[in-house]
Amino acid sequence: MSVAHAAPAVPENLTWQGGSEPLKASYGKLMMWFFLLSDTFTFSALLITYGMIRFSQPAWQGTPDDFYFSTTHWPIPEKVFEAVPFLHGISLPLVFVGIMTFILIASSVTMVLAVEAGHRGDRKDVEKWMLWTIVGGFTFLGSQAWEWTHFIHGPEDLSLAAKQVIDGVITPIEGANLVRNPYGPPAFADLFFFITGFHGTHVFSGVILNILIFFNAATGVYERRGHYEMVEKVGLYWHFVDLVWVFVFTFFYLV
Repeated sequence: MSVAHAAPAVPENLTWQGGSEPLKASYGKLMMWFFLLSDTFTFSALLITYGMIRFSQPAWQGTPDDFYFSTTHWPIPEKVFEAVPFLHGISLPLVFVGIMTFILIASSVTMVLAVEAGHRGDRKDVEKWMLWTIVGGFTFLGSQAWEWTHFIHGPEDLSLAAKQVIDGVITPIEGANLVRNPYGPPAFADLFFFITGFHGTHVFSGVILNILIFFNAATGVYERRGHYEMVEKVGLYWHFVDLVWVFVFTFFYLV
């Protein structure tokens, strides 16, 4: 007759209780970091692709003053992005995109203030700084929409645009699309639309998330939970979007 032996008791302090937070990061923040890491690989692949295509194309060999658009060489960014709303006919190289960059970085600062207010449990301050972050995001998206519109429209002086041959007649390329553009090789417009559009999609997603966070904060959801961790998690995503733009700006507008 077999006798069942009871397992020896294990002290409670030696058993794994579960729920421990690695590196003092909650499950939600850890998963956000994993997502951002995967997204980093995607943006890295896009920017590396841009760099490889950019430097496989002939560069302009003359001075900036003598530059002209052509499909035979890669355009100089400050010649393409020199327009500013309401200042038509005035050449202000990279000024508008510089303003866009400042607005997006400023929205990252307001997000930091919202997270700090969440740590203090200050509901009113969370609402205030989240609202400013949303305004910054929408302003950046509106600016990018204007820039896209101007890019698609083409240079105001079509005599500077790249030329194409139609029925034996040489004519300037009037608008930019995925097939041709008035600024240079077709790949230039392809990369511009894809990379800035992909980043713009991230900004738009971030704005939607910020609106949800603002709504939950305003209705007291996080106050009832006793913490504002969701503000911090969405803040990680927003900071990532801002940081990626710094690299997009460097690669596309300065190189």
